[in-house]
Amino acid sequence: MLARNLCIIPARGGSKRVPGKNIRCFHGSPIISYPITAALESGLFEEVMVSTDSEEVAAVARNHGAAVPFMRSAANSTDTAATADVWREVISEYENRGQIFDKVLSIYPTAAFVTAGHLKAAVKLLDLRPDLDGILPLLEFDPPIQRGLRLREGIVESLSPEHNTSRTQDLEPCFYDAGQYYLFRVHALKQFRSLREAKRGAVVLSPFDAQDIDTEDGWRLAELKYRMKLESQKS
Repeated sequence: MLARNLCIIPARGGSKRVPGKNIRCFHGSPIISYPITAALESGLFEEVMVSTDSEEVAAVARNHGAAVPFMRSAANSTDTAATADVWREVISEYENRGQIFDKVLSIYPTAAFVTAGHLKAAVKLLDLRPDLDGILPLLEFDPPIQRGLRLREGIVESLSPEHNTSRTQDLEPCFYDAGQYYLFRVHALKQFRSLREAKRGAVVLSPFDAQDIDTEDGWRLAELKYRMKLESQKS
């Protein structure tokens, strides 16, 4: 069977900083249901699958329409396992089953803000740019990172003293990984040990379209942002 696009949602059962976060209730539904729904609604993928080591996560994923055709290996279920190795494991297993994919989009299970529209925009951009190996979503630093400070032995220092008197509007915009999804061509994942070595393009998101959830504070901020998003859609 020849298939082009695969969606992988990597969701381990364990989480030390926010226990059970991948299936924790977020605005009335398990948080993993949001990226699953976005991927299914996009109509982009031959398969939307969850890679997990947890039968509980697998059951929740299946209940919301995702496939869990096999469980993740023990080697890729540790705290130190690289996400890229999880992708390679999934792709290899599908290839062993005769399913070949051209592109893979991996969405983090706590990406509650991702929408079908976001995913369509990323895939469209990659289709229009054959020179690119992948696409990732970015957020712009605000305030500018050139005005950043650090503490050394309790003393405040500028990260870039040469910009201490620069006007904000004169500084080059800088961005950071939104930590929401990664779209890549399968051949790039096989060619490069890390996708940081690959040639990547980007979709720039609004600050209200993403929120890292690595702590309880991050979870609360995500809930607040999501509530504001829902309220703005009603007005």
